[in-house]
Amino acid sequence: MSVQASIPQRTDSRRYEAVVRLSEALSLCQEPEDLTKILSEQLREFLVFLQFYIVVYKENSTEVEWAVVGREKSLVSAYADVPVEQRPSWQAYTKQEPIYIRDWNTDEGIPFRFKQGIAAQGLDVGPLVFVPLTTPQRRLGALGMSGHPGISYSSDDIAFLQLIGRAVAFAIDDNFNLKRAEASNAELQRQNERLQRSERELREVIETIPCMAWSASADGAAQFFNRRWLDYAGLAADQVEGWGWTVVVHPDDLNVLVDYWRMLMSSGQSGEIEGRLRRFDGVYRWFLFRATPSVDETGRIVKWYGTNTDIEERKTAEQALKRSEAYLAEAQRITLTGSYATDGITRQLTYWSEEMFRLFGFDPHQGLPMWDQWLGRVHPEDRQKVVLAADRAFLEKVDSGTEFRILNLDGTVRIAHGIGHPVLSPNGELFQVVGTVVDITERRRAEEALKSAVDEIKRLKEELYRENLALRDEIDRSSMFEEIVGTSDPLRAVLSRIAKVAPTDSTVFITGETGTGKELIARAIHKRSPRSGRAFVSVNCAALAPSLISSELFGHEKGAFTGATQRRLGRFEMADGGTIFLDEVGELPSDIQVALLRVLQEREFERVGSNRSIKVDVRVIAATNRDLEAAVAKGGFREDLFYRLNVFPVDVPPLRQRRDDILMLVEYFVQRYAKRLGKHIPSIEKKTLDLLRSYDWPGNIRELQNVIERSIILTSGEVLSVDGFWLSKGDVPPPKTETSPVSKVGRWSEKEIIKAALAESRGRISGPSGAAAKLGIPPSTLDYRIRALRINKREFKFR
Repeated sequence: MSVQASIPQRTDSRRYEAVVRLSEALSLCQEPEDLTKILSEQLREFLVFLQFYIVVYKENSTEVEWAVVGREKSLVSAYADVPVEQRPSWQAYTKQEPIYIRDWNTDEGIPFRFKQGIAAQGLDVGPLVFVPLTTPQRRLGALGMSGHPGISYSSDDIAFLQLIGRAVAFAIDDNFNLKRAEASNAELQRQNERLQRSERELREVIETIPCMAWSASADGAAQFFNRRWLDYAGLAADQVEGWGWTVVVHPDDLNVLVDYWRMLMSSGQSGEIEGRLRRFDGVYRWFLFRATPSVDETGRIVKWYGTNTDIEERKTAEQALKRSEAYLAEAQRITLTGSYATDGITRQLTYWSEEMFRLFGFDPHQGLPMWDQWLGRVHPEDRQKVVLAADRAFLEKVDSGTEFRILNLDGTVRIAHGIGHPVLSPNGELFQVVGTVVDITERRRAEEALKSAVDEIKRLKEELYRENLALRDEIDRSSMFEEIVGTSDPLRAVLSRIAKVAPTDSTVFITGETGTGKELIARAIHKRSPRSGRAFVSVNCAALAPSLISSELFGHEKGAFTGATQRRLGRFEMADGGTIFLDEVGELPSDIQVALLRVLQEREFERVGSNRSIKVDVRVIAATNRDLEAAVAKGGFREDLFYRLNVFPVDVPPLRQRRDDILMLVEYFVQRYAKRLGKHIPSIEKKTLDLLRSYDWPGNIRELQNVIERSIILTSGEVLSVDGFWLSKGDVPPPKTETSPVSKVGRWSEKEIIKAALAESRGRISGPSGAAAKLGIPPSTLDYRIRALRINKREFKFR
């Protein structure tokens, strides 16, 4: 049972008053949601409804621009798949008349999917009304209202809803127009900003372009000069306007420049001319003046634009070129070099330098010779190869040269070398051939003389080489490697490995006891390597303070630490291109081991206080007397660094394994130190030799060297003798005798022996009772040893 009246009993005047109030309220709406909110609040006094609907379609399209259901702006997704043409809002929109569905659930014209979508929204709809939203200017969409089941809407209700629809349509259209106007204003504002930005950018370009720009009115009066122009002239803008700019033109160029400028204005053509402008400091420079007219649609000149480009360097080069032409002629005369140019088709000469006339014996006042004429001056045996060389330049278009002889008028012959270079046009055609002819007579004579000298030097060198080979073989039999003395099998095995690894760049790891001569091995490897001409830098890692190791090896920058007053190069930089020898490498701290590993891997490092990598090309030779494998096992040495160092191991045998070399070593050291101390010791006591051979030498060669040097100092005759007590390992006191300090050897050091002699002589060195006489050595030798051992001889004068 339906209710026939859907609205309370109100007079029509009240409804019209509501329309007026709604129109005023809707005119203030900014968003679509505001429309339904106002409708819901204002119309419930005049209409009974469940929900309001507003649907706006895009112009000339079935696409919904926006829709409001209740108070929410959205599309009803539940029935979005229902075709637009089947929706009541579309029918009201297209037919432009109200669409009234009396009962939503029973109306068979409504698609079933549409009913399902509304039901899914939880709505129980009864009647539904849609009226068109239309203004005199355009169709917008539809306004709808649904009611509860059981009520109905009268024709007055629908007519009232149409009035509301017109108010809503005007509100929506006003809102659209407002947004369009705002968008247009925003776009206009953006365009104005872009225009202003473009003007600023254009102004900036004009002010900063690397040339001097200006503009002038149609009558030639200057109106604008850019900043570069004004800064160059050192003038203000008002000083150069009109014809004021002429004050900076060089007086010699002013009339020419002004006349040319007036000629351009009368002709209306673009043009350019060169002239000099005075700089702010009074210096004149050459400029290229360019001017171009700007015309209106009738062809009338309205403005002139121009630039002044600095061409001072070009003008200087042109003047230098003129001077160089004179220099070239003089240079050709001095170097006996002539130049020429020939036509690319006829092969006839188009240019001959003065030196060419002299070389071929022609008179320059008689003009250029013809092809057959100058070719006739070429030796008959060489003419064919000259022609072939010319054919290569003319026909094959490639550089071609040859050596030939020129017949002088007096019958003598000169030797020359000519070369021709083809010059091609842009389309690849031969334009001309240019070239030079050089008189090489004296050069050939010198070369022949030099060749004879070289042959003689080569012959003498071969003889010397053969003699050197024989001498080297003789030397190698006694001492294979410089100061590495000995011929024992263990030493020969080491030297054989040195000979194999030296020519390579491989890292060498030398092991052996203290005093076995590991540094001599390293130097021998360096001297026989391709790096022998570069530095050999030796570093004792155990002797460096831990805080300074990084600076010593890699260098430091100024201010890197306290005391770093200037940049210092490290040992690796000093050894760049050569060899670095790291002795006692097992003593390096762990952080330096990491840095050393990087150098071995990457060949680069940083100085202390710098983050810039430095590349080095260094061969590394390391040495140690420690068991590094055991140190690696205990964690005292990096395993990866050990394997990087242990590329080519060389183990130096101790002296006790080289007893066959002891005699040769003793003789070598005796000769070396006797010569240094000014003594003559031709023989060695047999007991001494037996003693030296039987001793185990825990200090190896270094210990032997010290014993021999000490013995040389103490020996006063021509026979070397060594006291066996010197070789004892125990601390035995010196023997108590009444002899001079020379006999007090025992475990005394050389320094102690010299101090004892100075004490007995009360600091006197020379004379019969002097320390030198007591020790049996020359005074000069003793004085040298006192300075070397840093003994203060004055302290013994008053004892």
